[in-house]
Amino acid sequence: MFALYQGDTFIDLGTKEYLANKLNVKIGTIEFYMSPTYRKRTNDNGYIVIRIEDD
Repeated sequence: MFALYQGDTFIDLGTKEYLANKLNVKIGTIEFYMSPTYRKRTNDNGYIVIRIEDD
């Protein structure tokens, strides 16, 4: 299960597939939103995905 935030605002909770469909992006994009590289590149209002429990 994964949590999706935009900045400090909680958006939704679900699988990577569900979040990708919600944002109309690829699953790989959701995985990139989880990476330290993305967090360094984005500003405080970017999307962040956090794993909250194992699938």
